[in-house]
Amino acid sequence: MKQKFWNKLREVSIGDFGHIILFLLALFPAYLYRRKRKHLWLICENREEARDNGYWLFRYIKEHEPQVDAVYAIAPDSPDYRKVAELGETVAYGTWKHWLYYLAAEVNISSQKGGKPNAAVCYFLEVYGIRKNLRVFLQHGIIKDDLPFVHYENSKISLFVTSTRREYEYVRDNFNYPPGAVQLLGLCRLDNLHQAVTKEKQILAMPTWRSWISPPSNGKGEFESVNEIKNSEYYKGWQDFLRDKRLLDFLEEQDKFLIFYQHREMRKFPGLFESHSPRIIIADDSSYDVQELLMESAYLVTDYSSIAMDFAYMGKPLCYYQFDYKKFREKHYAEGYFSYEADGFGPVCYTEEELVKSLFACVGKDFYEEEKYKKRRKEFFTLRDTDNCKRNFQAVRELVKNSREG
Repeated sequence: MKQKFWNKLREVSIGDFGHIILFLLALFPAYLYRRKRKHLWLICENREEARDNGYWLFRYIKEHEPQVDAVYAIAPDSPDYRKVAELGETVAYGTWKHWLYYLAAEVNISSQKGGKPNAAVCYFLEVYGIRKNLRVFLQHGIIKDDLPFVHYENSKISLFVTSTRREYEYVRDNFNYPPGAVQLLGLCRLDNLHQAVTKEKQILAMPTWRSWISPPSNGKGEFESVNEIKNSEYYKGWQDFLRDKRLLDFLEEQDKFLIFYQHREMRKFPGLFESHSPRIIIADDSSYDVQELLMESAYLVTDYSSIAMDFAYMGKPLCYYQFDYKKFREKHYAEGYFSYEADGFGPVCYTEEELVKSLFACVGKDFYEEEKYKKRRKEFFTLRDTDNCKRNFQAVRELVKNSREG
């Protein structure tokens, strides 16, 4: 534990020290403010987003449980700010007031493990028992792999939301949480997927990020500049696909469009990927909402992203493009209970040739979902209704009630 403490301390940046000052300045005022707002629920995702489970829970509360004193933390310059502000009170992410609310809140709720005024400072406050508040992890997606950073010893989360029986059992049995902390409730955002209206002309390509590729300012990755990233296997694998002549010709012949949407960690490198055809659109998060893209698209090309779970949940066909599988397992996430070959909801492609053939075959069959993938999907998603937000709310309310009763 001592070694781990010092290792984490080394990761604290100069910018984090500013948040230590904000924390100290907010500490006593928060003690007083807590008397005024004893039952404050603070909800957030990332600094600039209101598109995930945090947003959908906040919306549910404001529409169905308005008596709850809930506030949403988001940057005022976020493209999502207005839609949240129209629902209820917001607080500017990462500000002194955010710290005030964080310290005063009865419960902190986030779709991100690091969804706090400052991830590094809050890690020390929470994991080392300095801040003893209630913490709810709504999750960012359905867990498939072993994620040590959300093991109990690295999070001290009070309520951990899961969405499928296999995920629930895996997290419960392997992530070291106390009895009752892990619950099978369903992702809040899944409620909205039942409203999907598919555009048959739209194909979505959405790879996840790579932990060994990091911002130039970070200095911890294998690459120090955007130009160096362009020499990586990751970049070449996806960029070669986007300019594959067979793909471009096929999209033209079939009158289809492909939208390429990068993970937010990779959007730190603007202009990294290029389109060589009006049939291929490089999406940005200010103009496109990821859930709307999933709902509208007829087919998904991804790699290891848990977003494939959302797509399969809607009963839509997909494929996995895993040209760097070995490196991903070694450097990103170790395999958990989910095998893409045995459990996946679409074919696994290891080469560009396999990917193109798989995509063409499915489009040629009018996006037909093969029976074996349909069977896997139905067996996997045993919890499938529009009550996910309701269950999440009730679980948080019960957590708070039990805490008050001591």
